[in-house]
Amino acid sequence: MSAMPKGKSQAGGGAAPPVSPLRVVIADANFLPHRALMEAQLPAGTVVSWHPAFDEAAVAADLPGADVFVGPRFTAAMGAAADSLRLVHVGGAGYDGIDGKALPAGVLCANTFCHESSIAEYVAATSVVMRRQLLQQDRELRRGHWDSSVYESQRSQLGSLAGATVGIVGYGHIGSHVWKLMRAFGASGVAVTSRPARAEGEGLNWVAGTDGLDRLLAESDIVVLCLPLLPETRHLIGKAQLAAMKPDALLVNVSRGPLVDPEALYDALKERRIGGAVIDVWYQYPNGGAHAQPAALPFDTLDNILMTPHISGVTTQTFQGRVRDVAANIARLAAGEPLRNPVSPR
Repeated sequence: MSAMPKGKSQAGGGAAPPVSPLRVVIADANFLPHRALMEAQLPAGTVVSWHPAFDEAAVAADLPGADVFVGPRFTAAMGAAADSLRLVHVGGAGYDGIDGKALPAGVLCANTFCHESSIAEYVAATSVVMRRQLLQQDRELRRGHWDSSVYESQRSQLGSLAGATVGIVGYGHIGSHVWKLMRAFGASGVAVTSRPARAEGEGLNWVAGTDGLDRLLAESDIVVLCLPLLPETRHLIGKAQLAAMKPDALLVNVSRGPLVDPEALYDALKERRIGGAVIDVWYQYPNGGAHAQPAALPFDTLDNILMTPHISGVTTQTFQGRVRDVAANIARLAAGEPLRNPVSPR
């Protein structure tokens, strides 16, 4: 076996490599903890070039001669450098970072999921935390204040998930798993989706097309956004939609930040026109490093929002599943078989 450049290795050890092994460039930091698993799953002889993070210039310099790129973004500069590329594989579900116009002719694109259970767990956990006011009670008890209706009769008793109505906007992989878990808590469910037939027979109170959004917002105690960011879904939730929600309802966004108009959300929370929000997806992200304000507006000054750094699906189980999915699709590419989860970036 010949020596390989730093950061490159051969996968599928044991068998003799093919005459023309695949070359795969991986620039998804979430895959690094599972490097051994990834390489063990790839076709024998595959040469893998690992990047610790997505760096456009470094990746573009590494793409000549590569058959497959695995990462969250694909740009015009990368497309210009990719002289033998056959597949761009996103390491997750969202492919809005892939510039479809930059893909060389004939290059396929695919995505993967495996995050549904982790995100559903996050939705259930944060919904309980917010509805039961656990963060507030923690802060108060640290000061010696027993913030409970047991000790302060003027306070209302808080509701559990049992009996709550969960409104799911978008009923795909994530939405269906969210409902399965919330249903186990005894919640009722309603859903709005572009393909209502997918949700039939799932035990929901009702399912409607996109024209049912206003009804869902008016009836739901918890509204969960589980749909992709597309031109037609940008700012789907704005001032009018937030006004249609119950005054004590919770908004949970685990999809993409711009699905919700940031100014409308900030105002609704600041003025307490809705009960609260759980936001895991944002309007601004770090551009190198781990520091950045998630939005131009000061959401951090509000006490009725739970803010997390896009971690709802980030678990070991999620990325082990994704590694297996991506490696299996690369094997299909090598064998000339149809890919699973093909997508068409715009």
